[in-house]
Amino acid sequence: MLKEERQRLILEQVHLHNRVLLTDLSEQLDVSIDTVRRDVKELDHLKKLRKVHGGAISRSFLTPNLDEPIYLQNEKQQIAAKAVKLLKEDQVVLMSGGTTNLEVVKFFPRKIPLTVFTPSLQVASELMNFPNVEVIFLGGKLLHEAKFAVGGMVTNVLSQIKVDLCFLGTGYLDPSSGLTEFDWEVVQVKRAMIAATKKLVLLTVSNKLFSVQRYKTCDLNAVDILITELEPDSSKLHPFREYIDDIL
Repeated sequence: MLKEERQRLILEQVHLHNRVLLTDLSEQLDVSIDTVRRDVKELDHLKKLRKVHGGAISRSFLTPNLDEPIYLQNEKQQIAAKAVKLLKEDQVVLMSGGTTNLEVVKFFPRKIPLTVFTPSLQVASELMNFPNVEVIFLGGKLLHEAKFAVGGMVTNVLSQIKVDLCFLGTGYLDPSSGLTEFDWEVVQVKRAMIAATKKLVLLTVSNKLFSVQRYKTCDLNAVDILITELEPDSSKLHPFREYIDDIL
């Protein structure tokens, strides 16, 4: 595989999942870790991604409000437009982080009073632009790149609440493997979020379908509603209907 093609595939994975590990890239591309590391360093120098310990992260994920374009933004806006139709007056909502949830915030209704809990510093900050939304940030140890709070402080608060709706983003989704992630601390928070909601709404671009990582968050039958940018009757979604009744 030529270097140009290899680096294009690296950028696709970084933009799709926001953060990827060098070990995973090495396996996917069937090249050595050293080769991937050199590619990532070069792409970092070109300001196409940000090199971090053991992996790489999307620049748009680090600075979603600046000039760096959001990957698959049109698709994420389609998801957001569907998601906000589930919002009702005086609901208590729980939101994870990620660029898709940030797009959901942009579509929030201005006049409906809501209460939103979130462990995402970026989501909390964006929600402060909505005077009718009471924002409750679930503080804890902040992951530097994701600006996402993890740890016992977060999971303890989540164990004491029961919200109406949870908008959960995910990096990896597969019919048989369910929701998976590569960060164990994030998995613990997301499990607590799932336990704290009456209705779990999963938000994902279709490019993430049929992908698997090392740590399991939950089975698909824990999901009440799946929202992608696809039409609900898309053949790509058929394998998920065995586990999820409501697909938007």
